[in-house]
This record gives sequence, structure tokens and C-alpha cells, in this order.
Amino acid sequence: MRHPKLPALLLLAGAIALAGCTDSTSDDAKADAQPAAPGAVQPDAPKPDYRLAILHINDHHSNLDESDASLRLRTGSGDTRTSVTVKLGGFPRVTAAIAELATRHDNVLKLHAGDAITGTLYYTLSEGEADAALMNRVCFDAMAVGNHELDSGDAGLKTFIDHLWAAPACRTPVLSANLAPRAGSPLGSDSVRPSVVIERGGEPIGIVGLTTAAKTQNASRPDPGTRLLDEVDAAQREIDRLRAQGIDKIVLLSHLGYTQDQAIAAQLSGVDVIVGGDSHSLLGDESLKTFGLSPAGAYPTATRNKDGDTVCVVQAWQYSAVVGELEVLFDGEGEIKSCAGQPHILIGSSLGTLAGDALTTARADLATQPALRVTEPDAAASTVLAEYAQQVKDFGAEPVAVAQQNLCLRRVPGTKRDPSRSRLDGCNLDPHVIAHGGDVQQLVAEAFLRQGQRFGGADISLQNGGGVRVDLAAGTVTVGHIFTVLPFKNTLVALTLTGAELRATLEDAMASVVAGNTGSYPYAGALRWQVDLRQPLGQRIGALEHRNAQGQWVALDETATYRVITNDFIAAGQDGYTTLGTLGADRREETFLAYADAFLQYARQTPTLTRPATADFSTQVFVDTE
Repeated sequence: MRHPKLPALLLLAGAIALAGCTDSTSDDAKADAQPAAPGAVQPDAPKPDYRLAILHINDHHSNLDESDASLRLRTGSGDTRTSVTVKLGGFPRVTAAIAELATRHDNVLKLHAGDAITGTLYYTLSEGEADAALMNRVCFDAMAVGNHELDSGDAGLKTFIDHLWAAPACRTPVLSANLAPRAGSPLGSDSVRPSVVIERGGEPIGIVGLTTAAKTQNASRPDPGTRLLDEVDAAQREIDRLRAQGIDKIVLLSHLGYTQDQAIAAQLSGVDVIVGGDSHSLLGDESLKTFGLSPAGAYPTATRNKDGDTVCVVQAWQYSAVVGELEVLFDGEGEIKSCAGQPHILIGSSLGTLAGDALTTARADLATQPALRVTEPDAAASTVLAEYAQQVKDFGAEPVAVAQQNLCLRRVPGTKRDPSRSRLDGCNLDPHVIAHGGDVQQLVAEAFLRQGQRFGGADISLQNGGGVRVDLAAGTVTVGHIFTVLPFKNTLVALTLTGAELRATLEDAMASVVAGNTGSYPYAGALRWQVDLRQPLGQRIGALEHRNAQGQWVALDETATYRVITNDFIAAGQDGYTTLGTLGADRREETFLAYADAFLQYARQTPTLTRPATADFSTQVFVDTE
């Protein structure tokens, strides 16, 4: 970034003053002037250009194992592409890729943009110990606090930080400039810092952490009194503090989301690079679409800050699948001259069952796409993971059902807000998923309804889309799969609402979605609607219908009362469900039933799981904003 310029009026005043001066030095004195003696102080030579490499990940969400994924590869002489199963990601591959990529550069930062924890049985069983053990094999230079780092309150984040700092040789700074813990918080005054300064090649680099405020405050569980401050104000305050120390290279380690990162860049003075997370955005060349992937934008995405200077924005998808490699060239004043780089999508060397000429052709096809990186897992990291993997295996191995087809994950219908969430072949482009939303979210809502009907009765169920974390692939479904789909420690709550309050609740959720929180999108059992997000608040939900006890769809009676079973998280008004939080104690009943167990019981009672009938999907029609 540039150093601040003198105000224009000051420069103008100086010019006028100089114009009014006369040179009183005699011509003889001028003639006698001699060149400066050797050794005299000379003006500072211009500082040379400086190169920095940033290796980064985000949103691995306790996904430490490799997973199966599908790529569209050429296997014959023509242009036809075949769906080929590959091994994708896993933290041992992340470790190996970062170690190898680091050897290519002189000045390297290793950064994690948040949401390291919650999402699989690794977190359920170890409260982040497994994640920390693997992260310490990399030893990140800094990590941002993501919203899910606060899912178990301030104490949950402190527990994870303690695990992260258990390795004496690696104490990764945990950063958030806008997290303000309550008085007496377990986080204390030093667990989370606003920024850190790291020197590479003799140059100090300021790294400022930032956490999505509204989503964390309303959709996670920071302690009462712990506040998430305005992102722009907090970031600018910390950037200004670093600049006052003469630090002219500023990286914002952001957990805001790809779109929000571009927006905040234009509001900040002095930021150079934004390494982001939260939106699970795969960035890369458009040619990735040929291989069945869905990039949300270019890697890196170049934009401008408030000063008009270049800002490079990057993100690295999700679930230990990608390592981003960003190369930034600064001039001597700390201003970006260029940025370039590559997302490395980490895959195994095996290509399904291909053999012979088909395998040779597929490998040659892979070689044309530099973003697809064949990477062998790091052996030491694999050894660390093995102990935790055995614990997970023992707990989660019991089979409970069979998925008849892939049950796809999608938070929000349409193609605009959540287009690359699924990891299963065909799900992201499935017309039914695009039209109606996630199969697995709808199935969870049906499971909650059935559990509510068994325990005290329920007319309707309600579940936020972001509370359902992964797809269910076709085939055997185990206990482990169920607890990975619903990894949080939520319980079911029965609420009494009028039809009008139900409509208001859905409008609350849509307002949160429009504001950028895709996890708020609602799924329901025995309730369906049409959505038009182009309409103003209060008019986005139409054709609201209830499936009555006789199985008939009828218009929701806004004057009638309904018993609604939902999770305790949104029942408390979190994730944007404001209306639910206003209900008095006389209208809420704790069932103390674990929400993951509700889905487990449903799976055991419904041994063949399949996509619900289209008529039973909560979203019947979806129209997004322009």
C-alpha cells in the first residue's frame, strides 16, 4: 500500500511560499559549490520489489479424512467426458501440499481463514483435539476465528485454542479484530488477538483477523455479553494501528464470505490482500467447469480498496480439499504490482476403475488442468490421524439404513447462493435440487416431524438448512454418517405458534438469507410455500400450505395455532429466526431429545432412505433476487 500522501492544500501552500522566495546566494558562492564529499549521507535508494507467497485453507470443518468425489474426464479419443471417482482432500494431503509448495518460495505465510472445527465425528468425539493435532503438523502462521469456532460458546473456542497450543513448537495466533469477549470470558485477554505482525525476508507483514458479525452473533453461540463488532470499523481501526507502526503490507484474514470480502475491500483503506473463508467458495479458472466443478470466481479475484489500490481476494473452497497458493509482488512502497496464483485441488492418483488406454487418456486430460493436483498424503500426518480415525471408526461403524440414491446437500435452491455445496456426483447440477433445495435437509425435517409426533405430538417441523452439514451418498448409512449430517449438540423443542407467527418466522429466515446467511434458509415437514426474494420483506413467502392429519394440503390458517417441533438453536431466535426468540416460556417445551438421535431413529425405522416426494418439499417454487 502507499504511504499516506500530504494533503493537497498543504502542498499548494508550500508551492506558493517557495514561489515568493528569492535566492540570495551570490553567483560566486554558487560557482564555488562543490559536490558532496565521499561518505556523506545520500538520499535513500528506492526499496526493491518484494515477493510474498501465501498458502491457505479455510472451512475444513473437522473433515480430516479423504472423501470420494467425481471428476468429468476424457477417457477416449473424442470429446465425450466420463464421470470418474477420485479421492479428494484429507488433511494429510493438505499437509503434504503445503510442505512441498512452501519450498518453491522464499517468503511464505501459511494461513487458515477459520471454521476449522465442527462438522464430523472427529469434533464430536475430541472437541477439536484431532483438528489441532493435524493443524500443528502444518503449523499455520495465523488463523481467523470463524463463526463455528463459537458454536459451543467462549469455552468451546478456548478448549480448541488450548488443543492448538498444546504443541510447544507451534502456537498459531488466533485472530479476530471484531470479537469482544465478555468480562470474565474463558477467552481472557490473550487467547484471541486482533492482529499479528510476522516478518518474512526482513519485511514485516500485518495480518488482521475478522469474523462475520451478524451470523456469529445470531447463528452461533458466543456467551451472553460477548459481542461481534462492526467488521469495517474493527478492521480499519486495526489496519490504521499497524500502518502507524510503518507496516505497509496488510493481509486481512477474513471469515466473511467471498462476496462480502469484495464489498469490504472497497470500504477499507490500506488493505492489500484478503484471504477469506465462510462461503465455501471454489475459485479458479472457468475451465474447471469442463471437469464438473463450479468455480464462483477467478483465483485470485482483483478488486480495489478505498484508496483505489489493488486488492487480491482469495478463498480455498472447503473440507480439506484445496490449498490456495497466492503470489503477490509488492513495490518498494508496499503497493501491489501484481498478484497471481493457483488453487490446488488435492486428489489421489487412482482414477476409479480405469485401466489401459482409458487410464492413460484420463491422466493426460488431468495434466491439462493445473488446478487438479495429484498429491500423496503426508506419512507423519497420516500417522497422527490414524489414532483419532480408529475412535471414529469404532463409534460410527454400525449400519442403520441404505440410501437408495444420493441425497444431495443444498442450503438454498437456485444457482446463485449455494451452487457448490455438495461433494456428490451430479448434485450441484441436479434440476430438482436447484428447484427445491437439499434432499438431505428435507429428509431431516421429515425425521424431526416424526420424532415430534411420537413425543407429545407435532403438526409441523422446522429446520435451518445450515444445521445439516453433509450429503448422504447412495449406499449404506451408518451411525457415523448420521452424526456427520447433524454434528451439533442440539435438542428438539416443541413450540406453539399461530399461523401468522409461522409466516413471520419464515419471513425472518428469508431476510437473513437475503442479508447473506445461506444457513438460515428454512426446511419444514408438513409445511410448504413459494419464495420470491425479489419482493420486499414480509412479502417473500406465498402459497403457504399445511399438510393436515389426513395428509391433505390446505391453506395455512393464520389464526389457528400449531405445534412446531424444531431445534433449540433456532427456537432461541438464532440464525435470524427472530420471531421464535420472542415466544414466552409457556409456549415452548424442551423435549431433551438429541436432534441427531431423532434422525438416527428415523433412519432405523425407515431402512430405505430416498428423496421425499416433490409435493412434500417445503420449497415448491423459488425465485431469487435479480
